[in-house]
Amino acid sequence: MVATQITQTPDDASHEGDVERYEISATASLHERRPRTLKHNDTFAVFDHSGDVLAVPGSPEGIYYNDTRHLSQFLLTINGGIRPILLSSSLRDDNSVLNCDLTNPDLVTEDGKALQNDLLHIRRTRFICDDSVFERLTLTNYDDKPVSVAVELRFASDFADLFEVRGATRLRKGSMLRTEVGKDRVLLGYRGLDSIERHTCLTFDPAPERLEEGLAVFNFELLPRDPTSMTIEVACRKVESAQHVIERLIRSYRGFRRDLRQASARAASISSSNEVFNQTVRRCIADTYMLLTDTEHGPYPYAGIPWYSTVFGRDALITAREMLWLDPEIARGVLSFLAAHQADSIDPAADAEPGKILHEMRHGEMANLGEVPFGRYYGSIDSTPLFLWLGGAYFKRTNDIATIERLWPNFEAALEWIDKYGDRDGDGYVEYGRLAEEGLVNQGWKDSHDSIFHADGRTAEGPIALSEVQAYVYAAWLAAADMCEVRGDASRAAGYRVRAADLANRFDRDFFDEELGTYVLALDGHKEKCRVRSSNAGHVLLTGLALPHRVGRVVETMMAPSSFSGWGIRTIPAGEARYNPMSYHNGSIWPHDNALIAAGFARYGFCSETAQIFDGLLAASTYVDLRRLPELFCGFERRPANGPTFYPVSCIPQAWAAAAPLFMLKSSLGLSIDARACRIEFVQPALPASIDELTVRNITVGDGWVDLGLRRSGSKVLVEVLARHGDIEVVSRL
Repeated sequence: MVATQITQTPDDASHEGDVERYEISATASLHERRPRTLKHNDTFAVFDHSGDVLAVPGSPEGIYYNDTRHLSQFLLTINGGIRPILLSSSLRDDNSVLNCDLTNPDLVTEDGKALQNDLLHIRRTRFICDDSVFERLTLTNYDDKPVSVAVELRFASDFADLFEVRGATRLRKGSMLRTEVGKDRVLLGYRGLDSIERHTCLTFDPAPERLEEGLAVFNFELLPRDPTSMTIEVACRKVESAQHVIERLIRSYRGFRRDLRQASARAASISSSNEVFNQTVRRCIADTYMLLTDTEHGPYPYAGIPWYSTVFGRDALITAREMLWLDPEIARGVLSFLAAHQADSIDPAADAEPGKILHEMRHGEMANLGEVPFGRYYGSIDSTPLFLWLGGAYFKRTNDIATIERLWPNFEAALEWIDKYGDRDGDGYVEYGRLAEEGLVNQGWKDSHDSIFHADGRTAEGPIALSEVQAYVYAAWLAAADMCEVRGDASRAAGYRVRAADLANRFDRDFFDEELGTYVLALDGHKEKCRVRSSNAGHVLLTGLALPHRVGRVVETMMAPSSFSGWGIRTIPAGEARYNPMSYHNGSIWPHDNALIAAGFARYGFCSETAQIFDGLLAASTYVDLRRLPELFCGFERRPANGPTFYPVSCIPQAWAAAAPLFMLKSSLGLSIDARACRIEFVQPALPASIDELTVRNITVGDGWVDLGLRRSGSKVLVEVLARHGDIEVVSRL
């Protein structure tokens, strides 16, 4: 995954034997707090269930813009500092609005009268549009007489860089600017060491009775059952306009909802006979679209909240691949954005080489100053072949030759990178080794400092050739062959197919281990096998690199009790030297990893095992708040009448985890879409055990679309065309 985490200062980073710089320091569990999150484009917010922000050390709560926390305290109290009682807290199904319902405890009102509990209803309605958070606060008195209430809002900003929030210690910081207090607004400011001024402007409508640095006080005389409202805008910038906040709120909300509807309308819709499954699917789609950010190149899924709400190459490429059958526009946006930011020179500090695809991009003060290397960082070994793989898959799904032609120079640069820089020692495999001490030690998706090791637990020394990376290169060459053919270069296409076939034979010779019954984790810099069973082998099946006669043993090994916990397949099975079910990469369960593995199983016809993985993750989702699958959870064995054990600092929502059940559904259905042939094909379609009927509407192919119904009939799943526009062929091979 994305291990851009910190526990040390930059001065301590490069000492031999130090703890890896980029691990998240877990001081408390996010799942224990079950925060409420909102996001729009480059702004996201993390609130407690009451809608408050109390950013104590170790807490990610706050309002963030471009990797900076612009509000670190936002606390609602009544009558001299009393916190209301939480009734409920809920997000709209599309994640657009947070509603928090509160009430009063027993208290004494401003005029000295006693007010019994549960007579005052407070509703906080909140959403984000671009770089502003809007809140509508409504108070209703259910007593039979008027009530005097003082509402206090306490606020502050530490303007902390996100890496500071995650645990980094900085020796030097910028300076706070003088707070400007007006009649109805307060402007907080900070000048960073990068010479950039950052501001937070709070505007209130109506104006408070008292407004000072850090506090706004409103006095209300509430008549019985007569709602009284106020509006607040928290803008991550200076607000120059004199327009009323309520007018900005209405305009912003209408535009925000319109854009959200237009974006989500692109995707095919899914419904089934199982309402629990429907709720999970709705949340998956809502989370994926909340994490999308509009860029000049198209929609781009940010990786996850709170730690990874920014551009990541690997995460977006895999998320786009998971969503490709439902909404290919995401893939086009990802390909276009990454092409525009493809490396064109050698820069060791950024791990950049010509043709290499981005790993991560940050905009905060620490990135600007080089205190972390992630301003524009290229330290992932798999983003470049995944870029090519997605390009080929996008073309097959859409037949969009214009986009392929526009991006062809970028695809060619990526292919050249594989040959010139990816294969560091000329052995025919793509390896990684960081170019600077400040970069990531491990640069595959398992990028923890201890995730690549030998059977005896020794850390592998680089350059390291990961098993799944060779599978991605195999897929990249086949994708290049397909794109060369459509461009009329048959000779070059044939060459890439020959290279892919040769890689398959060499890989089988060098990576398959008869004793383990699977592919080894990696080859180290001495070409010694890391003889460790791992989930990485499932990615080999995903792209088709595995020779068919090996697949049965690989599947058997991965579905053994030491590996398959009942919830999913562990990253590392029990019994391996570094196995720890509570670790980030050495025994945990990742939904996206399991989705890719399940697709590999389905590719080779192992439908029953695909269904087991799918059913396990669906069951796990029923134990999670909002039916929202996290980035990962612990790899403990599934126990009857118990849910999974959560990992304390996993992101939730996380893009590739949100899209994982949707990709698993595609795998279970044996679904493929060929836009050039204008054909949708199902091979041995299967439904999860809990579903008898499924409807998928608005699957677009070219200029046409089709609505499909699937229903269980004995041991078979039958496919029926419910509606069709255009000449789309639907084929089912039972």
